[in-house]
Amino acid sequence: MDTPAENEESASTVRRWTRKRLWWTIVAATTALLCCGGTTFYVVFLTVSNNSDTGAANYAGCGNGTEISISGDMPKINDLNEEQVGNAAIIIQTGQKRNMSPRAWVIAVATAMQESTLHNYGHLGDRNDHDSLGLFQQRPSKGWGTPDQVTDPEYASTSFYKRLKKVEGWESMDLTAAAQAVQRSAFPDAYAKWEPLATDVVNVLTEGGARTAADGGKSGECAEGAEIAASGWTAPVKDGIVSGFRTPQRPDHYGVDLGSKRGTEIRAAASGVVTTSECNASTNNCDVDGSPSVLGCGWYVDIEHANGIITRYCHMVEQPKVDVGQRVKAGEVIGISGSSGNSSGPHLHFEVHEGGDASNNGAIDPVAWMKQQGINIDG
Repeated sequence: MDTPAENEESASTVRRWTRKRLWWTIVAATTALLCCGGTTFYVVFLTVSNNSDTGAANYAGCGNGTEISISGDMPKINDLNEEQVGNAAIIIQTGQKRNMSPRAWVIAVATAMQESTLHNYGHLGDRNDHDSLGLFQQRPSKGWGTPDQVTDPEYASTSFYKRLKKVEGWESMDLTAAAQAVQRSAFPDAYAKWEPLATDVVNVLTEGGARTAADGGKSGECAEGAEIAASGWTAPVKDGIVSGFRTPQRPDHYGVDLGSKRGTEIRAAASGVVTTSECNASTNNCDVDGSPSVLGCGWYVDIEHANGIITRYCHMVEQPKVDVGQRVKAGEVIGISGSSGNSSGPHLHFEVHEGGDASNNGAIDPVAWMKQQGINIDG
């Protein structure tokens, strides 16, 4: 199969996109593909509207309410070429047509990344996996459709969404579990690694469509002041790491220190229930700066999330803005950064625990965990 050459000098970039309200037609790509022994030539049109009755299309422009017009070449996204980005655009557009949420778009794009690297493959001869074809490597012999149908990107995407919608509870599943429930792959753990890139693709092509609330995008609400991945997680602050997790220098450091300035808003990393909101400084005074000789987190908050995950936020400058038992959303402000407790200067100490274990035994590397959720906190 021949594919279009990658256009490294693409004249169309995100900066040149024209923002317009109301109706716009997005000319996403003109792509020539050779597949199944013949040449297929097609033009992709993505239509997005601000009309509140158009369902999932309203997720485009999450965060600013505007729409994007792309004319000519596709935008450059990481190392993806125009064919790959064009195929991702078709997958997203098909999800919009079917009124599927942005969470579904990310799952579908990540699945196609794993199955075909977003190439619409025809039969590859000896390299073919049985009779697997197209973006999702769907098999005609397993009832996915005819060879012509499963190599039609819109048909293949529609088939994927139809089966995803039948998976009970797919909206709250990990991406790998949701994709595997549809695909039945021999490599069931392979999908998750594509979630960060798939989230980026959805955000670029829809100007933030994946930055929806932590309900998987069903409400269509954007989280104020925070970029929320389709997984429902966000960075608690925007500042990078100044001290890592259990380093050789600090083997008993069970979280990471993020270099936020005094007064920085701290946000819940995901939706959940507040289980701790208190001062635990050994001096019993968290309204003053602490020091390395003081024990404890100072003013701090613990939040329990789904699947036994707990996040911790330490050294706040004042009493937290949330109470025990309060349910919070991803991106909601829970406190203000400071230097209370065992601290030598303003920063946020951030921890992630698994298995419902809030002790040091349950602590895991926050960088690795957040990366799995599509969030980079290592700055």
